[in-house]
This record gives sequence, C-alpha cells and structure tokens, in this order.
Amino acid sequence: MSDVPAEVQDWIGQKRYEEQGEFDVERGYIFTSCASVENGNPIFWSDKAANEVTDGPIAPPTMISVWFRPHHWAPGRSEQAQPLQVHFDLKEKLGLPEAVMTDNTITFGEPVRPGDRLKTWQVLRSVSEPKTTKLGAGRFWVIDVVYENQHGGWVGTESYTGFGYRRD
Repeated sequence: MSDVPAEVQDWIGQKRYEEQGEFDVERGYIFTSCASVENGNPIFWSDKAANEVTDGPIAPPTMISVWFRPHHWAPGRSEQAQPLQVHFDLKEKLGLPEAVMTDNTITFGEPVRPGDRLKTWQVLRSVSEPKTTKLGAGRFWVIDVVYENQHGGWVGTESYTGFGYRRD
C-alpha cells in the first residue's frame, strides 16, 4: 500500500463522520416501509404481537440505514448530505472516478425501537493493492457503518465492499 496516500492510510480503523440521526425512529416510516414490500409480520403492525415477541414495537432490522438517509434539504444545512461519505472520499483521494459496491453484509444488535435517535459513524477497514477487473483498473475497499441507539447500545453494523476504478 506504499502508493496509497498517507492520509488515506491514516483513515484505516478510525471513526469518521460521526453523526446523530436527523429524526427519531417513528412508526409511520415503519408502516410505510412494510407496506411497500407487503411485509405483514405482525410484530411490525400489532402492539400485542410486538409486546409478546419483542417486548414492544421494533423497526424491521433491514431498515437500519433508513434513519440516516439524508433528506435532500434541511434547514441550516449548507451542503447536500451524502451517505457513505468515506466511499466518495476514497474515489477522490485515489483518483478513481467510477465505483460500484460489490458486497454488503449487515450484522444486527439490539432492536431499533420507535423513539430511538440513532448515532452512526464510518470506519475504513481496508484498501487493496491495485487490481484489474473487467470494469477497469482500481482498488477494493471495505467500509463499516456502525449504528448505536441513544443509550450507546450497538444496534448494527453494515459492511460494504466497494471497487473504485478507472476505465481503460
């Protein structure tokens, strides 16, 4: 990795872009999300079922990133927020204008519940040596996005593998 800029090497293993969610987890989003994919699981719709199975209402675990999808506009914001900022930083710093995500794994912790206000940060785990694929020449990288609730309880981690490249 000697040809990876020292600045990028310094990012590996470090918390970056720590942020608080812009809004609380709320049931309207949960109902809309479940309706959009016809998810009829009673623990998301019925307080009685949720109380029996999960000690109260929860959000579907796969919604974990929903609570950080930035609105296109918010009062006082001077720049448009961008999810997975470390990915875009890598593209810029490594001079790799194109990129695709090749893998995504989500590990779940405590349930996310209505009223929670989540916190997140990103951690660059690795940058590969140069590789050439059918897409072009570039590098793979792994980024973790870690989520906690307002009590500091770990609720999940999304791990992304991206491939940044330059077309021939």
